[in-house]
Order: sequence, then structure tokens, then C-alpha cells
Amino acid sequence: MTNTGKKSGTIYVAGNIDVDLILGPLAQWPQVGTETVLPNSDMRVGGQAGNTGLALAALGAKHSVIANMGDDPLGNWLRESFPESAPHWPHSSAAATVTVGITHPDGERTFFTTTGHLEGFTSEHVLHQLPEQAAEGDIVLVCGVFLSPLFVTGGEELLRTLNRRGFTVALDTGWPNEGWDAVRAQVTLWLPHVDHVLFNEMETTGLAGFKELDDAAQWFRAHLPSNATLVTKCGAEGAVAWQGEERVVCPAKKVEVIDTIGAGDAFNAGYLLGLATGCNLSDCLQSGVRTASFAISTTPRRFC
Repeated sequence: MTNTGKKSGTIYVAGNIDVDLILGPLAQWPQVGTETVLPNSDMRVGGQAGNTGLALAALGAKHSVIANMGDDPLGNWLRESFPESAPHWPHSSAAATVTVGITHPDGERTFFTTTGHLEGFTSEHVLHQLPEQAAEGDIVLVCGVFLSPLFVTGGEELLRTLNRRGFTVALDTGWPNEGWDAVRAQVTLWLPHVDHVLFNEMETTGLAGFKELDDAAQWFRAHLPSNATLVTKCGAEGAVAWQGEERVVCPAKKVEVIDTIGAGDAFNAGYLLGLATGCNLSDCLQSGVRTASFAISTTPRRFC
């Protein structure tokens, strides 16, 4: 990557950390009341913030994960995976949030998630774990917000405060539980306070309400600051970004896919590391695509 040589800022990742239990592959949905035996299982740290934090750690990035934790053995297990960040996490009285992911032979996934500790996560929790003033190059990624309704309620004021404190703000909301129609007006109010949007293709077109990606990009440009960057993650096709009048495409090399869960979060880690170290847009995209490609094609998972 080509960078400006500036000192790297800290990447703060604020959002959802939960327990992922991955089972599969399942070819056909079973009849209710029956038992199905699956060949593979894996329990691991999950959630957008969890996945991104692990990737940043593997990449050697200067970072901190901002979250809360459940009051049960699984909550303690999650905490142990983030020894430097977790001492600052507030405790919820609820059990840890758990996601069961069912993989399918065609690469698709089906998820079941409990509410758990994420229901009590708030924007105030984020602000209390951040410096009062950003240092040069500091970035806050706000991600995986829709399992935390209190966080969503305070979202606009949180982003305003991050702007006032001098942080570069990145946003990857994830897919809304009730669909984009339920949250479009609210999320649209967040966009004027965001410097980097990191959505996948369905999220980009879904929030904007357009079928074509370029049309959706024009909608985002009308709502984002003039110097903001919209990044759309396109899976096997790589990524595309719009920054002002510039449109940059970064194709992905073909890899043997083992596990795509968390691929977008791995991309975020690579992209933000490039951003924090002063890389240009093209190099940031390449860093994101490369990190995601490593993640989906390795077992045990690697990011570089």
C-alpha cells in the first residue's frame, strides 16, 4: 500500500459482539419436531464489531473495541477474547447474545439470534469509552446497530458528538431486522455526519430504495458530506467506491471459498487500516478486498 507516511491513528470499533454458533451445511429445511444431524460446527466470537476487532488484531492495527457484555459464562468467554478492550465494557444483566448460523451447500446462510446483552447497549456506552478529543488519524467505526434499539435511538446525537470530538466516522449498520422501510428516515439523518459508508450491495440499494447500484450511489451523494466516501462491498466481484466525482473499482481475485461469514467485517478492517495509515482510496479498497479474501479462503481463518 502507498501511504502518506503520517502517524497511524487508532481505529475504534463500536458495536455488536456476540457468540456465533455455526452449524451446517444444511441442504433442506427439516420438518418441525425432527432432529437433523449436521457434519460441522464451530463456536466463535461473532457480531460485526467482534469480527472486525479480531481482524484488526491479526493485522497488527492500533485499535480498541467498544462494546458491552452479558452476565453469564458466554459473556465472560467473549471478554477473554478482547483482553485490552473488555475491562472498559459495561455489564448487562442479560445473558450474552447468541447467533446460530446455519450454512447451506450453495454458500447462503440462515441466522437465528437472541436479543441478550445487545438490547442494553447504548450510545452513551460508546462515548464513555472514547477520548474526549480525537488524536490525529483516529477513526470510529459504528457497526451492527440494529440489535441494540437504545443505540439506534441515540444514533444521530452520537454521530454529532463524534464529529465535535474530531473523529473520522465510518458506518456499517448491517441489515435492519424489520427492513429498510422501518429505519430509512432515521438512518438518512445519520448520513450527514458520516465520512465513510461501508455497506454491501444489498444494503446500499436497500437503504437508498433503488435497484441499480449507481442510482443508489447518487442518492447517497445527496445525503452525505461532499467529501465523504461511499464504499460498496460486492462479494466475489470485489468492491466499488464513490468519492466526490471519482468512482474507483477494485476487483477481487478468485479464491476457493471456505466460509464467508464475517467477510464484510474483514473488509472493513483492511480498509480502515489503510485509511488510518494514510493510504489513498484505491489502496484502501485493495487492502479491504485482500483481507476479506484471506478470511473466506483459510481455515483456521487468517486475515493476511
